[in-house]
Amino acid sequence: MKALKFTLKGKTAFFKKPDVNSYFYFTYGHIHKIALMGVLGAIMGYGGYNQQARDENKVFPEFYEKLMHIRVSIVPKLQKQDGQSCNGQEKGILSVAPARNAVQRGYFNKKIQNFNNTVGYANADGNLIVSEQWLEDPCWDIYLLQQGEVEEAIAKWILDSKAIFIPYLGKNDHPADIEGAELVELQAADLKEPFHMESLYLKDYFKAYTDTVDDGWVDFRNEEQRSYKYEERLPIALEETTNQYITTPFVFTNGKVVLKEICSAGEVIVLRHAERCLNFF
Repeated sequence: MKALKFTLKGKTAFFKKPDVNSYFYFTYGHIHKIALMGVLGAIMGYGGYNQQARDENKVFPEFYEKLMHIRVSIVPKLQKQDGQSCNGQEKGILSVAPARNAVQRGYFNKKIQNFNNTVGYANADGNLIVSEQWLEDPCWDIYLLQQGEVEEAIAKWILDSKAIFIPYLGKNDHPADIEGAELVELQAADLKEPFHMESLYLKDYFKAYTDTVDDGWVDFRNEEQRSYKYEERLPIALEETTNQYITTPFVFTNGKVVLKEICSAGEVIVLRHAERCLNFF
């Protein structure tokens, strides 16, 4: 089975959480599937929420209607600022999951940015002061499973470095860079034994596996024994009536995982690219 693989990154990113809408605007910790659909939709020239608002008969924005059935896998990475290669990875990028001898935490740094919005329609009484939480130097490897004509068209445009609209990471203050696009072969992964999941994965299908240590102690000075776990509810679909996010818990960790007993291998898509095990959703 084939997939389009590319690196998606930027200087900053902002994927707004809708549950907080006063004083501070908070961001999700990683790009989620709906935001990724927006990036791919911009490349293909599909309409968004503004176009949907002009047509009362549209249930979903065009990009979501076209892309709701795609299957993607998201592998968080860390950008190095010195431009030097990292553990054999491509120059300037350090993979979070495979580099288990590096001390990583599984998420990107965040900072609050304060700025004024001085356009007249923003605030009739004067300047609108905006405070947003931005991700710093976000970077992911994206895998798009090739299942049909829609995915093939997206792959052709990205491989040819073409786009109809400028893709951005959450909003147009955060332009997106796309690099290293290629078609890769995937193989089925063995889910019978504990394994490392190199991508974000659906918590409902997997649980953490704990290795037994002979003496019961963990040496925290040994970087290979240091573990991290990121967990957050991320949007995975849109609700039909209101177009609000439908969220589900995702996890990213450098520890081993196993398939839950209540799940069968046929319920979840896990494929392998080289040494990476990837959850597609």
